[in-house]
Amino acid sequence: MQRRRVLAAGAAVCAMPAYWPLLAETGFDVQPWPANMAAPQQLSSHEADLSWALADLRGRAVLINFWASWCEPCRQEMPSLQSLANIRTAEIKVLTVNFKDAPGSAGQFMTHTGLQLPVMRDSDGAIARQWGVRIFPSTVLVDSEGVVRSTVRGAIDWTGPVAQRLIQPLLRRAPAGAVSGLAP
Repeated sequence: MQRRRVLAAGAAVCAMPAYWPLLAETGFDVQPWPANMAAPQQLSSHEADLSWALADLRGRAVLINFWASWCEPCRQEMPSLQSLANIRTAEIKVLTVNFKDAPGSAGQFMTHTGLQLPVMRDSDGAIARQWGVRIFPSTVLVDSEGVVRSTVRGAIDWTGPVAQRLIQPLLRRAPAGAVSGLAP
């Protein structure tokens, strides 16, 4: 069964030429957003009356990272997400969803790692289910127009060249005829 899942994931990635360079990487895969699944347009938590609407974030790419403090790959990935958010603030909004951690565990992790990203708690897993997340970490990629494009399942260095190839297509396009770097 494991072999079948690995082969299916590999076939899905191979079918997308833009992701062919990712085959050399290990530890993650990229799944296109399912065509038959409506993308949620917001994340909300009843616990803290916290809500993020994708429409409010248009103009920037959005990365929604699902993590847990007990997940070692999540712990390894988080510093690069924080760095990406710090470096590309104008272009990218990084949001995080903490999956089923006790408030003390999530808070301790955030303090220990110096995490300053916005964190929404998902104590019962409802947000992860709504977004189709079953593997941790997982990061949902939303383009600057608010369209959910894909999910990266597994850890990745978000400041590295592979991640940059995933992020670039999500960014706002310059208007036709604009000279690169001079568009408003």
